[in-house]
Amino acid sequence: MADHGFSERRACRLIGVNRSAWQYEPMRGQDDAVRVRMREIANERRRFGYRRLAILLEREGKGMNLKKVYRLYREERLTVRKRGGRKRALGARAPMAIPQEPNQRWSLDFVSDSLACGRRFRLLNVIDDYSRECLACIVDTSLSGRRVVRELSAIAESRGLPCMVVSDNGTELTSHAVLAWCQDTVVEWHYIAPGKPQQNGFVESFNGRLRDECLNEHLFPSLAAARRMIEAWRTDYNTVRPHSSLGGLAPAEFTNRPRHGHMDTEAKLSAA
Repeated sequence: MADHGFSERRACRLIGVNRSAWQYEPMRGQDDAVRVRMREIANERRRFGYRRLAILLEREGKGMNLKKVYRLYREERLTVRKRGGRKRALGARAPMAIPQEPNQRWSLDFVSDSLACGRRFRLLNVIDDYSRECLACIVDTSLSGRRVVRELSAIAESRGLPCMVVSDNGTELTSHAVLAWCQDTVVEWHYIAPGKPQQNGFVESFNGRLRDECLNEHLFPSLAAARRMIEAWRTDYNTVRPHSSLGGLAPAEFTNRPRHGHMDTEAKLSAA
């Protein structure tokens, strides 16, 4: 039409386009209010797909064609992610601050080993992330969520409650007993991302030292002997064994040191 001066009728006939299609102008409605409400409902009901969202919108007088609901649903990126495997507790993903005082943050993890007869047992390790002190090495054949709560409460009786506890997403640590304990004590529980043990590096480092220097060095004839040997190693770890990240001090020495006399050690710890 612009180059040859053809009429609209002739131009449409030459290129095979219907005139009504050429003249059509889409009239998109204002969907901002619907989008906002859809996001609000999706945040409240995180496992609802677009079909259920369409039903709820229709109940509120915002009904529309299901295809349009699906289009808005995709544009707002509200697609429900499929769950993989067992249920996992969700924790904050914000970076954690480095603790500056004892008892600000504890880290937990489990370690497994076996007796001389082949019977398996487990250890629950609890670490103070500031001083690297091992607060407990609980040895038993079974450690449930209720047992974890009892042991944490026992530690808190002598040391007080921490501000935060860090752990992985193990079934014992995501149990109703643990969640109820957090609610009752108002202790924040931070779950690391699945498959990211480096996010719980303090206790992972301790686990490596425990296995290398104790578990792999001894043959445990019984559970009582395992408890005795591991507790002796824990005491030595806290009071005698020099810790490289603490400037060569043992955790107990680092906690009880005069603050003004070890500024270099403080700087190293903050850098770590």
